[in-house]
Amino acid sequence: MAEAAGKDRATFGLRRLLDAPQSPAALRRFLEPRERPRPGEACEMCTEPIGPEHSHVVNIETRSLVCVDRACYLLFTHDGAAGGKYRAVPDRRIHDPGFAMTDLQWEALQIPVGIAFFFENSQMGQSVAFYPSPAGATESLLPLDTWSEIVQANPMLQTMAPDIEALLVYRPREGGMRCYLVPIDECYELVGVIRRDWKGFDGGSEAWTAINAFFDRLAERARPWRGNA
Repeated sequence: MAEAAGKDRATFGLRRLLDAPQSPAALRRFLEPRERPRPGEACEMCTEPIGPEHSHVVNIETRSLVCVDRACYLLFTHDGAAGGKYRAVPDRRIHDPGFAMTDLQWEALQIPVGIAFFFENSQMGQSVAFYPSPAGATESLLPLDTWSEIVQANPMLQTMAPDIEALLVYRPREGGMRCYLVPIDECYELVGVIRRDWKGFDGGSEAWTAINAFFDRLAERARPWRGNA
């Protein structure tokens, strides 16, 4: 009886979740009871098989990524889907060769390493900064005045979607700075690379080779900023 009641509550919740009109086939995929899949093997919403290259949606309340197939992804691409609880992560990657951030501004952001990502957390109502570490993504206090200056100087950042896009910054040891507007899942992929390969105090050559390879791949995929989305 308890199991049946739980399924009834889950079905009721899913009906409320899909507040936008959907086809009967799309609804049926959610309402049919199925076993919860392991992440990376099947869609975490409908349990349909997915491959290594798949889409994500963000649970805004828990800040977690959900692996989904294309059909489920499309359910959350419009504003207000699921009451705003879930948002589909977009696929654009943008590089602005003229990105403006001074060394003094970077120091004022108080990031202790040369890699960080910044995004607007709609639940908090402010922008936040994280930097990757061997322990995962670590939050850093973000001086709002300095961040506001950077946003005002870079129109690309004014198009960044809350919760689902981020500014990813890399300041290599040899100098220079690489800045990209990316999907938020790209940032957590980098966090995973660092956790996997980091050795010892300074990371080791294997970790830095993987980090540089990550940014090289990102540079190949990113399109130049031309003053629009």
